[in-house]
Amino acid sequence: MVGAIPKFQIADRANRAMSSVMRRRALPLRWHLAAMAALFVPMSFLLVQCGKAPNAEMLAANTEGAKSRAAKPQASSDMFDDRFPKPQFADRFPTANESLPQEGLPQVQRQVALAPQQRTVRTEPVRVASLTPTLTLPRAEREELTTLVSMKSSAFPYFGTNPRSEEPFLNITKGDRKGHRSHSGRVYWQDETYNDSRVLVHVPETFDVKKPGVIVVFFHGNGATLERDVRDRQLVPQQISDSGVNAVLLAPQMAVNAADSSAGKFWQPGGFKRFIDESASHLARLYGDPKSAQAFANLPIVIVGYSGGFLPTAWSLEVGGVPNRVRGVFLLDAVYGELDKFASWIEKNRTGFFVSSYTRYTKRHDQELMQMLRDRGITVTESMDGPLRPGSVVFVQTPDGVTHRDYVTQAWTEHPVKDVLVKMAATPALTRLASTPYANR
Repeated sequence: MVGAIPKFQIADRANRAMSSVMRRRALPLRWHLAAMAALFVPMSFLLVQCGKAPNAEMLAANTEGAKSRAAKPQASSDMFDDRFPKPQFADRFPTANESLPQEGLPQVQRQVALAPQQRTVRTEPVRVASLTPTLTLPRAEREELTTLVSMKSSAFPYFGTNPRSEEPFLNITKGDRKGHRSHSGRVYWQDETYNDSRVLVHVPETFDVKKPGVIVVFFHGNGATLERDVRDRQLVPQQISDSGVNAVLLAPQMAVNAADSSAGKFWQPGGFKRFIDESASHLARLYGDPKSAQAFANLPIVIVGYSGGFLPTAWSLEVGGVPNRVRGVFLLDAVYGELDKFASWIEKNRTGFFVSSYTRYTKRHDQELMQMLRDRGITVTESMDGPLRPGSVVFVQTPDGVTHRDYVTQAWTEHPVKDVLVKMAATPALTRLASTPYANR
């Protein structure tokens, strides 16, 4: 092509131009080569480091850097423990595949909010905020609240005596640790098993303190924790909400994840009353109106005891101090003993109801209690058909296919706690206004 410059001439001109520049700057060629090489070294260094572990010098440098950051308050947000705090809740509530930690559990003195269960919005007419009429009202007026509250009057810690033996409850000592030898002979330590004062509290979104309502007290069985079992597996808060009954829930933590039915402070005369009295202010605060404490202090009570929960149930009825407020007792495969206490309460409280459903494991004791009541002239029914009425005494046997572990969600019917509350709500005589002065306001 005319006017084209050969390639070798172009290269030669470029070389001469570069040499001219270098001579003008009076810089050695090796400096320029070194500068160009420096541009590529960091990338190659990173590629090499990706393939091997950091050396000791780098680890030491990182450690010193972490220490210096920890010393500066403004840099604390970059710390690993701040961004990813150690779990606190799991220490008390292990999953089904976990076991309790070996070391002692710290006493929690604060409220821990639990995430509410995902619920299906119901559009059909439901029983809302009332124990009698069926109404169609919006469901989004208030949110459900399920939370853990530490209460001084809860079952544990307990440093008193065992009323059966009149000996100290904590009857085992090992160094600074104290423990209790259970009926089976196993030793449970106070700082692991009997040191949790928290109570699971549930206030449904539709609860209205100005209308007839009840407080449901749930005593769980052996080997249980509040979150893992009472809330998530046995669905007790959900059953109360699904019943549509104007009710709130109190479920104290008993022995943590242990094969022990000890009643703790509920063994003491007036212990159950102190528990109920203290709960009024907590319920009022969670409800959102501190003035409603008076109403909660007068609500009738239904006690539900499952399995090992029979022991705190029986002692709460016998020496609890609130016989006139307990309007119903519901035992879920729980008549393992204390028959005299149950029979005495039934005989003296003919305005309330008593229900005991049972499997073959407790059949013998239930039949014995039925005979005790018949001998005292008390009518006993063996069917859950129909509503509950003042003075109803019902025993219902469930088939062998029903398991004890799943009994709170599957007994003679699915979700038996819900079923009993619905049957109770069909009888207004079992309820009363929570607080007439409060309602009049």
